[in-house]
Amino acid sequence: MSVEFDTFMDSNKMWFCHFDDDNYVNVRRLVQLLQNYSPQEDWYLGKPSIRAPLSIINRDHLQGPKISFWFATGGAGFCISRALALKMMPLASDGKFISIGDKIRLPDDVTMGYIIEHLLRHNLTVVKEFHSHLEPMKFIRPDKLSEQITFSYSRYGKELNVVNVEGLSLEVDPTRFLSLHCHLFPSYSYCPN
Repeated sequence: MSVEFDTFMDSNKMWFCHFDDDNYVNVRRLVQLLQNYSPQEDWYLGKPSIRAPLSIINRDHLQGPKISFWFATGGAGFCISRALALKMMPLASDGKFISIGDKIRLPDDVTMGYIIEHLLRHNLTVVKEFHSHLEPMKFIRPDKLSEQITFSYSRYGKELNVVNVEGLSLEVDPTRFLSLHCHLFPSYSYCPN
């Protein structure tokens, strides 16, 4: 994620959005969401995968109180405005992101939350339309699929955690992403009529 962040900072883009490689992103809906927020203001948009803020040991003061903060799970994706990213630069650019991650010994999405929520004291804005593989996809109602922004999938043994959507067979589309795409955008040539 460090290289992603530095690449974003070298661009003239207004939003840094990160999604894992097992996400389906409804880009049209993502653009609609981002139009509701100004990239000139500080925004950290995403969805946590835990029910309470994460508490970790303060490695600078081992005997002191724990540090607590929210983080947007990379499994659902998140977006950061350019204004907030500019404030992150002294802490996260040019390899500093990796150093902080190594210091707290946690994954990159948690490191992002640590930098934004703990070091910069800026709160996560929860976007309930972001979904990770850690939540049951089958409970997203088919009539609400077009309102969602991200989807994920997973397999636990023989049990699939996938979106409940009609379409292609499970053999052809085990993640249900192709069927989801056909549900949202039915004019594609591979979509069943």
